[in-house]
Amino acid sequence: MSGLLLGAHMSISGRVSNALDAAAAAGSNAVQVFTKNNRQWGGPPVDPGDATRWHEQMPALGVEYAVSHATYLINLASPKDDLWARSIGGQKDELRRAQAYGIPHVVLHPGAYTESSEEVGIARVSAALNRLHAELPECADTLTLLELTAGQGTSLGHSFGQLAAIIAGVEDKSRVGVCVDTCHALAAGYDFRTAEGYAAMMEEIEATIGLPTVKCWHFNDSKFDVGSHKDRHTHIGEGFVGLAGFRHILNDLAWDGIGMLLETPKDADGDGNDARNLATLAGLVDDPARVPLGLRQ
Repeated sequence: MSGLLLGAHMSISGRVSNALDAAAAAGSNAVQVFTKNNRQWGGPPVDPGDATRWHEQMPALGVEYAVSHATYLINLASPKDDLWARSIGGQKDELRRAQAYGIPHVVLHPGAYTESSEEVGIARVSAALNRLHAELPECADTLTLLELTAGQGTSLGHSFGQLAAIIAGVEDKSRVGVCVDTCHALAAGYDFRTAEGYAAMMEEIEATIGLPTVKCWHFNDSKFDVGSHKDRHTHIGEGFVGLAGFRHILNDLAWDGIGMLLETPKDADGDGNDARNLATLAGLVDDPARVPLGLRQ
């Protein structure tokens, strides 16, 4: 797969496959979804008819890549055995749902170690992933993508080194990857807005998790400056990441074929801002041939 995969997180109101229609309407070739209500642990069974429609309409609408995002309730780093067990069950449900739709990646926040320690929290996440992999052999081609976080409180995953430590404890590393969020990266202290800063971040990625481990990006500008440890998204070019930060990523051929998904604020109609943000991103690409057809100007 060559060229850029650009899209946004889309609503599943009505049915999950409606997100594909929204992605196509925005001119994008990638999409992120929740496969159920993200504020609940579980959801209704997957509708076989909707899963069939997803499989049929994804190629028909020119959507080349899809990723799902797990519920924010999951905390695989929790030292509390009841919450840890429930979180494993929650991620198991997320992986099964994604697998039913043929979605290859499920983005997950690594979790917070709360009253334990970073070392204990990292070990808990690795152990939870090992249990999930052992109990879900049928989902071997559905990867959990650990998201780089902003570093609020005791949340894990705010450095590539931390993510590497979690992955080091996973027995089947082929079933895990990483999602890099631009807002989180800046908030965590990675200043990739200059050529030198971007090169330094890339070097750290290569030295810790390796570039092939990064399976998707979240493209969000940040309401706060570098090192703030605050996770506050805003529109592309209207925050502290700025256009330069996105330009470095978009024009790096290393990321061809890797999904880049907006999680920026929606407008009253639910999608107008996506079109604006996607157009802004497309305008930063030096080679128009790498831009999805629906976004070429």
